[in-house]
Amino acid sequence: MISRQIDETAVSRAKALIERSERIVAVCHTSPDGDAIGSCLAATHVFSAIGKDIRTVIPDQCIANLRTLPGAKEIVDAARYPEFAAKLIAEADLLLCLDFNEPRRSGRLAEAITESKARKIVIDHHLNPAFEADVVISRPDMPATAYLLFRFFCRLELFNFIDRKASECLLAGMMTDTGNFSYNCADPELFIVTAELIRKGADKEKLYRQLFNTFSENCMRLNSYAILEKMEVFAEEKAALITLSRDELNRFHYTKGDTEGLVNRPLAIPGVVYTCFMRQESDCIRISMRSVGDFPVNAVCAEYFSGGGHLNAAGGEFHGTLDEAAAKFRAIISDNKKKYIDK
Repeated sequence: MISRQIDETAVSRAKALIERSERIVAVCHTSPDGDAIGSCLAATHVFSAIGKDIRTVIPDQCIANLRTLPGAKEIVDAARYPEFAAKLIAEADLLLCLDFNEPRRSGRLAEAITESKARKIVIDHHLNPAFEADVVISRPDMPATAYLLFRFFCRLELFNFIDRKASECLLAGMMTDTGNFSYNCADPELFIVTAELIRKGADKEKLYRQLFNTFSENCMRLNSYAILEKMEVFAEEKAALITLSRDELNRFHYTKGDTEGLVNRPLAIPGVVYTCFMRQESDCIRISMRSVGDFPVNAVCAEYFSGGGHLNAAGGEFHGTLDEAAAKFRAIISDNKKKYIDK
């Protein structure tokens, strides 16, 4: 038995919208991760089971490890099929906006979502929601949107419609947003929900292999190179930095997802409290940060890199060269130590 933590008014309004909707589209944020994909696919499985016409539309391609989840082959990638994606959103009478807190986070789908006449239900666990929607269920204290979504299904009295496929998708979302239950998992009810999903058929061991322990040869070589040649450790400031240029990525035939989890690796070094990974893209430098304890990488990303996120997992971007971005990080680590570590 888990506690009730979603407002009854929000549940009632959402239930009424779902009941009278005929065409539902689940959407998520750009560069969708396991929580975004898992949540969208779980919603697709559960609402299909009660007779709803529902599709998942994502802004751009997800990493290969997520394409093994049940139902992933039916996802519509707006980067590959922009006209079909726009048509589905335009014709929907209900949008499920999952795992993002404002339209711009959905990238190329933002305009279609904003202009859509459909009713909108937002279910998310990021800070500071900025969404004009009919129902907003926002719980930044929750470790994953998939976890919140499970609770939402239960409040809708749809627990019995969560089958093995939906369970695997929900568990995938929970596992990826907690690093396989290594952070953001102090809530004991998280493990009650995990047990329920396993009882319903989710294979946690298989998911772990698929999501955390499957790598191509190029991926392994790239990550080894990044740690051996590109990792900087700032022992006094308790920080670490890894940078990869476009040329370096191309050298190892980089594909999307090959650096997934790389930002976490320096946290295994005793004394390192937070890490930063910078990857050069065509339009900007992508920033990922992770931390342990109460070091707020979301505050650092918001202040210096036009980003945000969670206390221990955040991201942002930098418009300039990779060298300039790295220099900026090196320039702020002393202040970060004074502000957040030596306080």
